[in-house]
Amino acid sequence: MERSEIISLLEVINQQVSSSILGGMEEDYEELESMGLIKINRDDVQWSAAMTPAGNAYLGHD
Repeated sequence: MERSEIISLLEVINQQVSSSILGGMEEDYEELESMGLIKINRDDVQWSAAMTPAGNAYLGHD
């Protein structure tokens, strides 16, 4: 994933308390999670993602 794609997804997640993972996007979100930028909540039927401190730092939102 390119930096611009990462930033775009992180900005969407950052704007929401809990960003639902849209169908077909699971792989992108899992890549962000493997980078430590988000945390995926897999406990609900509809998975959602939340920013981590590293994700906020990546966006410059310390």
